[in-house]
Amino acid sequence: MLIGVPREIKQDEYRVAMLPVGVEELTRTGHRVLIERGAGQGSGIPDELYAESGAEIVDSAEAIYGEADLMVKVKEPQPIEWPKLRSGQLIFTYFHLAADEDLTCNLLQTGITAIAYETLRGPGGDRPCLTPMSEVAGRMSIQEGAKYLERPQEGRGILLGGVPGVAPANIVILGGGIVGKNAARIAAGFQADVCILDINVDRLR
Repeated sequence: MLIGVPREIKQDEYRVAMLPVGVEELTRTGHRVLIERGAGQGSGIPDELYAESGAEIVDSAEAIYGEADLMVKVKEPQPIEWPKLRSGQLIFTYFHLAADEDLTCNLLQTGITAIAYETLRGPGGDRPCLTPMSEVAGRMSIQEGAKYLERPQEGRGILLGGVPGVAPANIVILGGGIVGKNAARIAAGFQADVCILDINVDRLR
């Protein structure tokens, strides 16, 4: 199979859909992998590492979309990418179609087969592609919250962990799932007073 990895063009998206080790594994089993030049730059991965792992470095996204049987991306195709999609082509990425009717309707017209990371389930019913994103979101929520509590950000000037003579912040987390647990872990690391609310008792044990 011919697999293509384009450079992500969505604003503030710096990730790349495949690491060099993934290229190495795919090419070892007989597949060809096309990587758009600079696709890994935002993640600190130079083209040379991909080439050393067996990828073919391609100068344009158009060439990759025009040849690849399977496109592997991080985020949903942007409007400028829609005309590049070919009927019968497989697109493997985060789509979040429920929140974007325009994207959904346009993808239906292209005739592609869309496989959304967020819909894949493991043997136990979990969603393995969503778990790491939820872990990141939970951890970043406390980091972002701390930033916007600062006075220069028009916050209340609260230090999460407090200082001697000043009580730490009280943090209430709604839900003890993956996001909530990771938020609580970081908040506790800041030495804040943390309370998790959830209707699932097992999550609170």
